[in-house]
Amino acid sequence: MAQPLPESPIRLGIASYTFRKFDSAHLIDFMKQLKTPYLNLKDTHLPMTPLDQVASRAAQYRDAGLKLTAAGTIYFDKDNDDDIRSKFEYCKAAGISLIVGAPTRQVLPRVEKFVKQYDVRVGIHNHGPEDKQWPSPLDVLDAVKSMDPRIGCCIDVGHTMRTGTDVVAAIRKVGPRLFDVHMKDLAESKVKESQVAVGDGLMPVRDIFRALVDMRYPGCVDLEYEINADDPLPGVIKSFAYMRGVIAGMNIR
Repeated sequence: MAQPLPESPIRLGIASYTFRKFDSAHLIDFMKQLKTPYLNLKDTHLPMTPLDQVASRAAQYRDAGLKLTAAGTIYFDKDNDDDIRSKFEYCKAAGISLIVGAPTRQVLPRVEKFVKQYDVRVGIHNHGPEDKQWPSPLDVLDAVKSMDPRIGCCIDVGHTMRTGTDVVAAIRKVGPRLFDVHMKDLAESKVKESQVAVGDGLMPVRDIFRALVDMRYPGCVDLEYEINADDPLPGVIKSFAYMRGVIAGMNIR
């Protein structure tokens, strides 16, 4: 793999959904071009079945120098032990200890049981105003605050902004239950279809990074670039350049 950039206080990664139209070989090549090893894998790039092939497929990414930081988004919509267990077994086989998940409220107590059994964290991904379960990370926090500490949030900053929630305040409030961040930017704060490259919109990126540094956030900031699916790399490269410029300008020691 290409020589990595110097260690940053903000670990910039990729949600592989960004490259959903491309196969694993292209994904690995894109990661090398971006000079980041941190990868949140969608099952598009690491199929859940057959289970006996998951470990070897995950090893191909690691052999390419990548670090598999999370799996997902994985949906838990069946209040059924076998269905939930199969998804935890998938992560166990892949050697991934964080699920970016979307459980229903009904199934959440059953998911907690498997979190304890497998010692795998679940960061619940909020999906904005259309999401009847988890519009905002504050909805997630309210539901999980008394549950096992391995259940927390994957804050999608774009979807959070669209709910009218202060993104930076939400990050600070979630605190130690923040396991992952999905980064994007919007030209219009309430319009899902207005997504742009990071730095071209309204997202308070510097303030987000400052909050993460202040709270010593140990996870990743994974770009989830959902537009231009047939040719996402130019926008992804532009987004990474902007985020790295913000980090450099913060002069963090």
